[in-house]
Order: sequence, then structure tokens, then C-alpha cells
Amino acid sequence: MTLYGKPSTRALSPKWSPDGKWISFISQESGREELYLIQPNGEGLHQLTNAGRDIFQFEWSPSGKQMLMVVNKSGSFELMLLETETGSIVELRNAAGIHSNPNWAQDESYITFEFEGPTFPPDLYRMELPSKKVTKLTFSTPFALHAIRNKMVTPEIVSYKSFDGLEIPAFLYLPERSNGAAILYPHGGPKDQYGFGWDELAQYFTAKGYTYLAPNYRGSTGYGQEFERANYNDWGVGDTQDCLHGAKYLRTLKGIKSDRIGIAGGSYGGYMTVNALSRDPEYLFACGIAKYGDANLISSWAQCEKRLRLYTEIFLGHPSENLSIYLKGSPITDAKNIQKPVLILHGLLDTVVPPEASEEWVEALRHEGKTFEYKTYEDEPHGFLRRENLYDVYERMERFLDWYLLPG
Repeated sequence: MTLYGKPSTRALSPKWSPDGKWISFISQESGREELYLIQPNGEGLHQLTNAGRDIFQFEWSPSGKQMLMVVNKSGSFELMLLETETGSIVELRNAAGIHSNPNWAQDESYITFEFEGPTFPPDLYRMELPSKKVTKLTFSTPFALHAIRNKMVTPEIVSYKSFDGLEIPAFLYLPERSNGAAILYPHGGPKDQYGFGWDELAQYFTAKGYTYLAPNYRGSTGYGQEFERANYNDWGVGDTQDCLHGAKYLRTLKGIKSDRIGIAGGSYGGYMTVNALSRDPEYLFACGIAKYGDANLISSWAQCEKRLRLYTEIFLGHPSENLSIYLKGSPITDAKNIQKPVLILHGLLDTVVPPEASEEWVEALRHEGKTFEYKTYEDEPHGFLRRENLYDVYERMERFLDWYLLPG
């Protein structure tokens, strides 16, 4: 029995109320991800919240009278309390960071949650109710980072206009002393979002003097349905322009050398790197790093696991019906346009973006006589997890960026 379903409307996270009389879920029907309630027989459907922001997570209290909610406010995931009878919302914590996984004590006297921010990694916290007194329960920050925590950077939220006038939000890390170089780092997904989370890579490169810009290009979540769907049937086109205009924005910043801007990213961010280097007649980037990225949407669709094929079809349809869109989004035929060096990194156990994607891209670069460095990791899936491999990845990234962005 289908309780709720509307064309092109995402619904997720269904949960029973404690008394079993209601089913709560998140729906994007209003253009934002709001909370809805429906009875198990399909009756009584109504929208419970009207926050005007995307609700990321929620959890019923044991009595059913309240809910904990994590609400996305432009990349800051804030903790809130919802009264289920009235729909009124009380703010519990609005610190710039990411709250997640809220849970109730059985007697509702306290809650627990995870929290991280740009200057500290995730930890577990406890909050007493109703006093809101917070106690930190775990301490994951390595001892070596305590001495330099006051030197870490909290990014600024900025925005810039893309080729069509669309405003692109971004997170800008400014170093204490600039070395004249900058890195643009598009996130993966594409249905993802860069926010106020812990990013050790951003902190490390900022400490070295790099300016670091993480754009939420069209297709990112957190900014409403229209923005999120702005790259449907348009992978590698408008979103690539958003990254190129990010480079143009970086050029306007004081102290940034126009020939010392690089691009790096993983997964869809790696795909953005490939597109930005091969489809830019102005050659705004001096180099690029593609971690487990893509270059041929058709062959990758055919070789990845089933759930990823279905994921791709949400955005682009089936290649048998929308072949021109897949071809338009595949920069594999544009390798001849590459003029800047590329570092390519991929795990051989990857079932999301198959390693053959990088093999195909490398072969195209080799055929065109381009400058590149290629490294695979036999024991890594999609993303790099093993400490010894991460050391190697980060060392290669640092050496590559320093070599091409910090001449002399």
C-alpha cells in the first residue's frame, strides 16, 4: 500500500510515532524538505513544519510530544526542538557547525548528539533539558592539534555570479598570510553540500598559505529544490561553468596570482576537475587533481553498480533515451584541449565510479601526449579510507600543488 508518493517529489526518512498512530517523513513537496505526518491507513496527511529550510534529520521523543530536528541553514546544521501538537519550534543550538544523530534519554531529561565544526572534528555531546546545559562526552581532537587550534580558520560564506547570473554560494578559507596561490575544491555528489564541517585538508592547505574556496555549484542541496535541480539533464555544463566562475572570483581577491589557481575534488568533484581543465578556453586553472572522478558518463553508467546507475538516471534519464545528454556531459573526447597537468588518483575496489573510468581518461591523455600523474590503490573503494593510503594521497596532492602553484 502506497501511503505517499508524487512525481518528482523526494520523500525520505519514514518513522513511526511512539504510539503507532502516525508515520512521520520528510518531503520536498513544498520546495524545501519539511516534515509531514500521515496515518497508517493513508489518511490525515498534513505538513507539520514550515521552517523554510531543509530538515536534515529528526527523532521522536519517547512520549511523542516533541521531536528533535537538525535543520540546514546554508551549510550550518542547527539543532531544534519541535512541539508535535502545535508545530512550534524552539532553537536548542545554533553554533556554526554540523549537528547530527540526535537521540533522547528514555525519561526525556537529556539528549545526545554529535557536533563538529571547521576547527574541530566530530564529538559526542549531552544536553540537559530544559536547562540546555551541554557536556562534551568524547574528545577526538588529536593532542597535536590543540596547540594550533586558535590558528585554524573558520570559513566565510561568500557568493559569486555564474555565467547565467545564478548566484553560487561558497565557503572561503583565507590564510593568515597568503602565498599567492588558491585551490578551488568542488564537493562530490552532485547532490551534496559543502558546509561548516571539519575539513582537515582545507585547514592544512590554508595553514600553508593557500586560499581555499569550496563552491556549492548548481545541483547542491540545502538551497531549495529549484537550485538542486538546476543541473538535471545538464551534468558537466552549467555546473562546470560555476567552477570556472569560482576561479574568476578567486582572481578578484587581493594577493591571488591569476596563474596560481588549481582545482581538486573527489568523485563528482573529480569529474568537475576533468571538465574544468578540458572545457575552458581561458585556461583559468594551472593544474588539477581528480580523485576517483569520471570522464565518460556512458561507460561509467554501464560499469558501476546498479544503485549508482539508477542514481544517475534520476538526473539524466536512461542513456538509451537521452544519449545526447550523456555525450554532452562526457569530457573524454576533449582530452586534446588539456593544457595543464593533472594528478589522477583512484581505488581499484571502487564500484561507484569504476576504476576503468580513470583508465579510460589516462589513455586519452596519453594518446594526446598530455602531462599527468596517475596512481591507483588496490585496496581502496570509493574514497580513500586506509591511513597508509591517505598519507600517500595527501603527500602526492601537496607535492603536486606546491610544484605547479608555488614556482620557485
